Amino acid sequence: MYKLEEIEMFASLSESNLKELYDQTHMKQYSKDSIVFYEGDESKYLHILLDGSIKLYKTTPKGTQIQINRLSAPAMIGEYACFENQPFPATCEFLTDGTMGLLPFDFVYKHLNNPAFSLEIIKSLTGKVALLSALVHKETVLSSEAKVADLMMQKLPLFHRLKNNEIASMLNLTPETFSRILTKFKKEGIISVKDQKVIVEHEEALYTIVETNTIKDCTNCIAHFKEQIGYKE
Repeated sequence: MYKLEEIEMFASLSESNLKELYDQTHMKQYSKDSIVFYEGDESKYLHILLDGSIKLYKTTPKGTQIQINRLSAPAMIGEYACFENQPFPATCEFLTDGTMGLLPFDFVYKHLNNPAFSLEIIKSLTGKVALLSALVHKETVLSSEAKVADLMMQKLPLFHRLKNNEIASMLNLTPETFSRILTKFKKEGIISVKDQKVIVEHEEALYTIVETNTIKDCTNCIAHFKEQIGYKE
């Protein structure tokens, strides 16, 4: 588990301020699948993830989860609610056992005159703005096939570590849709699966799927792709 002083936001605090930080921070243990807060909940605390991993998601009127992000310790959660005095915009759920530090907003406001302290908050907020921009792009621009291809290129180890339904949830796809895409990728020779591990056989095809935002309806897309780029064996 991380200590509070190991988090960049608090690294510049004096010993007396660190003592105050520990005095005011309430440490709370969570088990896997525990809800830290629900979308719409009010709070007076900045949440500091010190151990474990969480997911943030919104819920549609039909009850479907739209996953926004997954975070592992150390991380700050709830800056928007803190500074805008607004309810939490998403639900926070633990993916593992873990620990969350609850820090009163008053402490944060009090130390905003510390440049290093404020800079870390700004960096955290701008990072999440970039994340939101990427999420909007994926949800509004990328097709289902392109989402899967993009994740394979960026974070292939996830396909070895997580179950298919968990990856589908990350991509905001139904398990059935995700399974159909994997089957299609295997059929086209883009990937293979050995010992329950996904192996990328043709990375160029994944790039093409993301760039064109589709997978071509052909009997041998790899051959078609090679022909397009003039590749000769």
